[in-house]
Amino acid sequence: MARIIKAIEIEGQAAVALFDTGAIYTYVRSHLVREAPRRSVTRPARVTLGGQDIEIRELCLIEGKIEGLDFFADAVPVDDIGHANGHELDVLIGALSMERWEIRLDPRSGTLDLEGLRRREFTEF
Repeated sequence: MARIIKAIEIEGQAAVALFDTGAIYTYVRSHLVREAPRRSVTRPARVTLGGQDIEIRELCLIEGKIEGLDFFADAVPVDDIGHANGHELDVLIGALSMERWEIRLDPRSGTLDLEGLRRREFTEF
């Protein structure tokens, strides 16, 4: 099994993303989202990301493309995410974002099922 790392686009900029079902939140390097709308959280949450403890104090709304397909998500801006499989990571796409867009991972082949992004129609209730 391999980690799924893909070149994507965030706010019109090239980025390297790790798709991680073990992470709840989506994280993005701050330099990619300087102009993205942000919102402070009332009660910060603590998480460990790549061995570093961080406190989630704000979220930002990001827009991007995965394999040319548009998506949007809330993300935690951070200075550094770390490295995986020899890649410096710009984005970590977490389970909440993948669930919202019905992104499914196939770790054996290293591919993504992006049917939710293609369809862009969801039943909420």
